[in-house]
Amino acid sequence: MDVVTLGESMVVFLPEAEGPLRHVARFGRGVAGAESNVAIGLCRLGHPTAWIGRVGEDEFGRYILDTLATEGLDLRFASADPGAPTGIMFKERRPGADSRVVYYRAGSAASRLDAGDVPEAVFAGAAWLHVTGITAALGDGPRRAVARALELAARFGLRVSFDPNYRARLWSEEQARPVLRDLASQCDLLLLGTAEGRLLYGSDDPEEIARAGLRAGPTLVAVKRGSEGALLAGTEGRWAIPPHPVSIVEPTGAGDAFAAGCIAALLDGQPPLACGRLGALCGALVCTVAGDWEGAPDRETAASLLGR
Repeated sequence: MDVVTLGESMVVFLPEAEGPLRHVARFGRGVAGAESNVAIGLCRLGHPTAWIGRVGEDEFGRYILDTLATEGLDLRFASADPGAPTGIMFKERRPGADSRVVYYRAGSAASRLDAGDVPEAVFAGAAWLHVTGITAALGDGPRRAVARALELAARFGLRVSFDPNYRARLWSEEQARPVLRDLASQCDLLLLGTAEGRLLYGSDDPEEIARAGLRAGPTLVAVKRGSEGALLAGTEGRWAIPPHPVSIVEPTGAGDAFAAGCIAALLDGQPPLACGRLGALCGALVCTVAGDWEGAPDRETAASLLGR
């Protein structure tokens, strides 16, 4: 494998109509999860990726594993837990506003992830580890799993990317801040939005966030700015990344696709500007469909669009 990642994947139900969920009669179905979104994006860009996680030993869990396998993920280290259910989420489409998400994940199989689920074997020969703050927010066991993954990454010489992906419904800012700052200090590539920059470093200014991130330890910081593009900062300079213009259907998953593009370009030996451009393209294309990852481009499509 080129990349290893770990975390929670859930079944997401997508309403066919706008308005409160109590009035929606029909839903589409999909798979959602920050780390598996990134893994799918990387596989499509030509970088085999292993996903470590737990789903319930139930029909929803089987659906998730079947979907991830179809997208080419290595699932040898994923497991089905007979003692806990697969997490579920519903999106609610509100006219004139961003989608709202309703979770049913308390006590899910993913919350039982622990250090014992992270085997040494998957890191031998891999080049990259990607982790997010969502896994650390799920409880003590998942937090130990992240710590174990970081320990093995250091032992085997993997580069590490980290996206705080702060979720206020999972933990408070006071609980999250020291954990996320510690994880940020252990990565090579830090990916965060301006709101997360304010949480970690007390500033909304992308330049100040980037400087604070670099002081914390990473060698490259990507500050995602949504429709305004992104700022990349490293030891060799700063790069303003313009947004890739598209018609937006649903922005959820754009940050994960941006991460996949950046990681893929770095694995290909590309310079930071190229990493940011590929990340911006991937993030934009994901916004053109309702799902969290379905719009992610393959390697040929990305190369064609970037060349154009």
